[in-house]
Amino acid sequence: MSTALRDLPGIDRLLNDPALQAVLERYGEPKVKAKLRALQTGWRAEGQGPDWAGEPAGYARAVTEDLGQQSYTPVFNLTGTIIHTNLGRALLSPELYRAVEPLVTQPINLEYDLDAGRRGDREKFVEDRLTLLTGAEAATVVNNGAAALMLMLNSLALGRTVPVSRGELIEIGGSFRLPDIMTRSGCELIEVGTTNRTHLKDFAGAIDARTGLLLKVHPSNYHISGFTKEVSLSELAGLARERDLPLAVDLGSGTLVDLTRYGLPHEPMPQEVLAQGADLVSFSGDKLLGATQAGIVVGKAELIAELKKNPMKRALRPDKLTLAFLEQTLKLYDEPETLADNLPLLRTMTTSLDTLTERAKRMQDALTPLLPGFTVSVTESDCQIGSGSLPDRRLPSVAVTIRHAQEGQVRSLLESMRRLTVPVVGRIREGQIWLDMRGASRLDALIEVLSGLNHEPRL
Repeated sequence: MSTALRDLPGIDRLLNDPALQAVLERYGEPKVKAKLRALQTGWRAEGQGPDWAGEPAGYARAVTEDLGQQSYTPVFNLTGTIIHTNLGRALLSPELYRAVEPLVTQPINLEYDLDAGRRGDREKFVEDRLTLLTGAEAATVVNNGAAALMLMLNSLALGRTVPVSRGELIEIGGSFRLPDIMTRSGCELIEVGTTNRTHLKDFAGAIDARTGLLLKVHPSNYHISGFTKEVSLSELAGLARERDLPLAVDLGSGTLVDLTRYGLPHEPMPQEVLAQGADLVSFSGDKLLGATQAGIVVGKAELIAELKKNPMKRALRPDKLTLAFLEQTLKLYDEPETLADNLPLLRTMTTSLDTLTERAKRMQDALTPLLPGFTVSVTESDCQIGSGSLPDRRLPSVAVTIRHAQEGQVRSLLESMRRLTVPVVGRIREGQIWLDMRGASRLDALIEVLSGLNHEPRL
C-alpha cells in the first residue's frame, strides 16, 4: 500500500515530532532535514511514497538506517575479539574520562612550568610515570605505534642500514608493512636469516660501517611454530654492545604488568626487555596498556633526547587529551592489586566463566521469544585478545549462539542487529551467529536494545 503525495507530512512537522528527537540529537538538524527532503523529493518524482511515508516513526527508522553509516556511533562488540581495531580497540574507563574532563575543557599547564613561570616539557608528567614503571632512563610519546617505530628509525638510522630478521617483517592492520615504514623512515632494510630460522651470525654478517642500529620486532600479530630459531634478545644486545650500535625493540602491543598474575598468558613487558639489554623499546598506549591510542618509547636518556630533537617529533606528538588520559591510566598501575577492577580492558579479560554464563542465560531468555524459528543456545567458546596481542593464545569464553535451518536467515538476522539503535556486532561461524559475552558487561542496556529486534524469518 502506498501513500498519496498530499498525505506527506511537512518537514517542519517532522522535525518537531517526538519520534524524530533522538535522531536529531544523534545526527544534527542539517543532516536530518536534508535526508527528509531527499526522501520526499524522490517520492514526488515517483508519484507516490511507501506505506509508512505518512508516519513520523517511519521517517525516524529510514533516517537512522541511512545516516547510521555516516556518523561515529557506539556499538556492542560481541565479536569475540576484545581489542577490536575496527571497533575502537581498548575500552576506556568512564571514571578516568570524567577525571580528565577539566584538563581538556580548561587551560592547563601542558607546556608551562608553574614553578619557573616559563615554558616547560609537555610530556614531563607522563615521562615521569613511564620511567618509574619501566625503570627506563627516559621516555617519549607520539600519536601511535607505527609513529614510534618511524621516529626511532629516522632519528638513529637516517640514510643507514638496519638489519632485521625475515621472520619479523610483519604486516600490521590496514596493510601497513614494516618494510614500507622503514623505507619511509629513510633507512635501508637489510633482511637477515630466513622466515623460520635466524641466527646471531646472520646479524653479525650484515653489520658494516653503514649500519645505524639493530632492530628486533616482537611478532605480536602472528605466531610461528615448528622448525624455528630466533636470536634471543640478550644475544642481540651483546652483539649491539660489541659493535657499538643501539638496539631498538618494537614490542607492538606491550603491557606494563605481568599478565600471568591475573591468570592470563604472558606477554613481554618493556621493563623485561630493557633489563635484557635493549636500548630503546616502543609499545602501544592502548591495546594491552588500556589507555588512548599512542606510541610510547622508553630507554636510554641520550637516545630519547635524539628522538625529541628530531623535527618529525613535532609532527607526531600527541595532543593534550591523549597525554592527560595516558597519565591518568598510568596512575592505575601504581596499585596492581586493584588494576583488574579499575582498568576496563583487564576487567574484560579476567571476567569469570560463571559470570559469562549468567550473562549468556539472561541473553538466551530475552532473545528466544523475539526470534521465532531460530534456536538460541548458550555455548562454550573462546575469544582472542585482538589487535596483534597474544596471537597464539585464546581465552575461554561463553557465547550465545543463534541458528536457523536456512543460513540466509542467519545472515539476515545479523544484519538486523547491526541496524539497531545501538548496533550489535557479532560474527558468523559454523553457520550460526556467535555473540561473545565478554563484550556484554552492559547487559541490561544490551538486552533493551535487542528487544527492538522482533525479527521474523524471511520467506
